[in-house]
Parts: sequence; structure tokens; C-alpha cells
Amino acid sequence: MNRIAYKALSIVILLSAMLLIAVPAFAASGTTLEGSFKTMPAIILISCIVLFLVVGFMNKAEGTADFYAAGRSISRVGSGMAIASNWMSAASFLGMAAIMYGSGYHGLSYVVGWTGGYCLLLLLMASQIRRFGKYTATDFIGDRYYSSGMRFWTAIIAIFISFCYSVGQFGGIGLMFKWIFGMNYSASVIVGGLVVLSYTLISGMLGVTKNQIVQYIILITAFLIPAFILTFKFDYFWLIPELGYGRVVSDIVAGNSTPFINSLGHAMQTVPQPEFAMPWDTATGKDFFQWMATCFALMIGTAGLPHVIQKFYVVPKPADARWSVTWGLFFICLLYWTAPLYSAFGRILSSNPEVGNLAKDAIVVYTAQLGTVNPLIVGFLAAGAVSAAFSTVSGLLVAGSSAFSNDIYFKLINPKATGAQQINMARIATVVMALGIILVALLKLALVAQLVALAFSIAGCTIFPLFLLGIWWSRSNRSGGIASLSVGGFFTVFSIFYFICGKFGVALPGSAFVGYWLNPWYFAWIASPLAILANIVVSLNTEDTPEHIRKHLASEVHGVR
Repeated sequence: MNRIAYKALSIVILLSAMLLIAVPAFAASGTTLEGSFKTMPAIILISCIVLFLVVGFMNKAEGTADFYAAGRSISRVGSGMAIASNWMSAASFLGMAAIMYGSGYHGLSYVVGWTGGYCLLLLLMASQIRRFGKYTATDFIGDRYYSSGMRFWTAIIAIFISFCYSVGQFGGIGLMFKWIFGMNYSASVIVGGLVVLSYTLISGMLGVTKNQIVQYIILITAFLIPAFILTFKFDYFWLIPELGYGRVVSDIVAGNSTPFINSLGHAMQTVPQPEFAMPWDTATGKDFFQWMATCFALMIGTAGLPHVIQKFYVVPKPADARWSVTWGLFFICLLYWTAPLYSAFGRILSSNPEVGNLAKDAIVVYTAQLGTVNPLIVGFLAAGAVSAAFSTVSGLLVAGSSAFSNDIYFKLINPKATGAQQINMARIATVVMALGIILVALLKLALVAQLVALAFSIAGCTIFPLFLLGIWWSRSNRSGGIASLSVGGFFTVFSIFYFICGKFGVALPGSAFVGYWLNPWYFAWIASPLAILANIVVSLNTEDTPEHIRKHLASEVHGVR
């Protein structure tokens, strides 16, 4: 990060510190949960957004290497922070606590699945992807399976995955802008979307990656500080809040009352809720199959997400790719280990009926408010949520626009396009994607984490099988890849079609069966193994992989001389 970016960060920190000293009386006015303009949180958020714009402008892309792969100039630790920031979206920052707040233990399937996915990447794919030497996931598939048709369709799938993933992020941005500025949800989504679009257009992958390092520092600091405050304030073990909240879970399960009150003057008391901490309790409406299917789909989906895979191209060397995943896992775990704390405190602090029905996706911020955390810190927490969503959306927009510009426009439509023309096409694609995402986000189809899980299911049964077999089995050929993609694509269309029809009240035959076994959040549990099987069967019964590809895999990807 350059000196100007550091100066901008220092200004924001200084401004926040001055506000904290100058307006201590503001803490008394922080009990309004929503529907009002919150001055200090608004100033903090605007300061962060200005910082993002400055960093993006000072690191704007000068060429295609900068726009697609950050000039391959990011360090291991910096790339690890960018991976963590890129990964810890609104679904991680807001959505995981929301799922656990609503369904208790079942929500841990998201924590286990997403974390396990990075273990898969670390062990099976990180350095191998970097050694193959392309810019995008679609670029890898097009060259590895020597097929322009597969390049085109995987580019379309990559764009669709980025689109679905971003819808959930824009929903999270809308919730935070609504909480801070008192605007309605629709206006909040539109304003927040246009802001993140502006600096993505300026920066490309270089500026986005630099921004993600700054955003990680903001979001993890914002997430951890209230955790220490809540456990200390309510006399739980605060030195390691992630351990201290275990007593909160015990209080929820037993229905214990405490001598503490929330910011609205309500006693912290609940009726016994053993299902909150019990695996697959029938009271949650979830069972063992759904827990495991969700875990599996999220795990393989993580290893197939184009915007995650693209991060392995921003480091100088293949070894750096593996180390960047290791650092990324460490930085991710800091947040994932803490997320259950907010769901547990949220459950007990909002137990009084007078609190009313809170938006689950905003429970992290509501928990800090109800726990009488200083509104400036709550505002910083909300800014951290916006940072999480911004960092992921920007990476998704770059991944989606790169798939169009590099893999469709340059590789298929206009091979003679200059670097400037490619970047212009990428920026046009970014604008079109962002506007479409805003329109769909306004529909509020599901919780943030659920909308994101759809993207994982799609990636898990389309992109992941092609990478897994493409890297580790040289016999996998073009015909096998087409068969794999066809199977994954069929399940994707089938599941989404039933889901959308159900949302709009259209009854289809077998809707209950499909809703349980092929739910859009986890249909990859069966679609991915079938896609892999189709690849193997068809590859074994068709032509062999070309010699030059097998040699490239052996010598460059796996280092066999």
C-alpha cells in the first residue's frame, strides 16, 4: 500500500478518535434500533467510503494485467488479507450470525462448510492453479479443455455465480445503509450499489485488492471490539470472548435469567431453548441430512468460486498462492470464531417481546445496540459490515466483468482487441452487472447467507468438478468436461426454476420433494458427484487429452520433469 493510502487511513482513524472524545453524550441516544438517521455512524461510514475511493484511485489499473490480476504484485500476507476480506462478505459478517440466531446449531453448517472449502483449496488447488498460469477461472477451463464452447459457457456461469453472490451482498449493504441513514431499503440498496460500483470501475483488480487489505483491517477490528465489550459488560469471560460466550449459550438452553438489562431496559431472560445448541433438533425444522448437505455444498462451492480462484493469480509465484491461502485461513478464522457470539448474545438480548421482530441479517448490529455498546462503536461495526460487503462485491464484479471481457470478448469475439478496449468492455460489463444486481436485490428473495449459498451450489456442481479433474487427472478431456458441465447446469436450472416458481406461488409437481432434496442452498450435494462421474465415464470412452496439455500438466502444474 502506498503512502497516500496510509495517510488516508490515518485521517479516518484520527477523525473517529476525535469524534469518540468530543461526543460522549451521544451514547445516551443510541437506543433507537432503526428508522432514524444516526449522525456519528453516518460520518464513520462516509469516511470509510472516501478512504476506499482514495485507495482505488491511487491504485487504478493501468493495463489488463493490473485489471485482471493486480499485476501479480501482491505479497503473501497482503494476499491473505485480501482473500479473507474478499471472502468475509456480508454473508460472513452478517449472515452467519443471522442463520445461527434463527436456527441455532444448524447455522454452524455455514461456518464448517465455508472453512472446510478453504482447506480443500489449500490442499488440492491453490499452487496448481497459479502454476497453470492464466488470469481467470474461465481461462483455465477454456485452455485445459481446449474448447471455445466451454470457455463461453463457463464464462456465462462465472458471471451468473458472481451475480447471485452479489445479490446477497447488496442486500446486506441495503440493510446497513437503512440502519445508518434511516432511508428505506430500496434507496439504501441503490445508493450503496452505486458507491461500490464507482471505485470498482476506477481500480480494477489492483485497486480492489489494495482496498481489500484496508477493508479487512476495518471489518475485523469492528467485529472484535464489540465482542470484548459485550462479554466484559455482562460478566462473561472477556479475555477470549469466543470462549466466554459459551455460558451465554448455556443460559439460553436452560432459560436462565440474569441480573443484566439491555439498552431498552429489558431484563435478559429467555424460556428454555435446548434446540439452540442441540444438533438437528426437530424443533429447528432441520435435520442431519440438511446439515451435512449444506456443509458439503458450501465446501466444494468454495473451491469452485471464480472470484476466489482468481485471487491465486495476483501473487508473484505459485508458492505464494499456497501461503496466501494459509494466511487467509488465519484471518478468516478470527471472524468465524467470533460470529456465534453475536447470535447467542442477540438471542438473549432480544428475548423480551417488546423488542419485536428484528431483521435477522442485521442482528450483529442490533446485538451491539441492545448491549448498550457506545453508538460510535456500533457505527464502526456497521461500517465494518459495509466494508465486508463492498470488498466481496468489488471482487465479484471484477471476476464477472473479466469473464466477459477476457474470456468472451477478447478470446472469442475480438482476438485483436487492445488492452484499452478490453478494459473498456470490462467496465461496461461491470456497470450492466451492477445495475442488474441492484434490481434483483430489491426483491429481497431470501436471507443474505441463503442467497450466497445458491452461488456456492452452482459453483460446486459446475466449476469445481472441472478444476478438480482438470488439475489431477490428465485423462479428463473436452467431451468429459462438456458432460460434466451439462449435468451441473441441468441441476442448477432445475433447482432454481422450482425455487422461483415457489416464491411466486406457482405449484409444480413434486415441489416438496425438490424443496427438500434439491434445495437451491445445497443441491450440489448430489449434482457435483454426478457431474464428476459423468466427466470420468465420458472421458474414458472418448478421445485422449492432447499431448501438449498432458505435458503442461506434468511439467508446469505438478513439477514432473
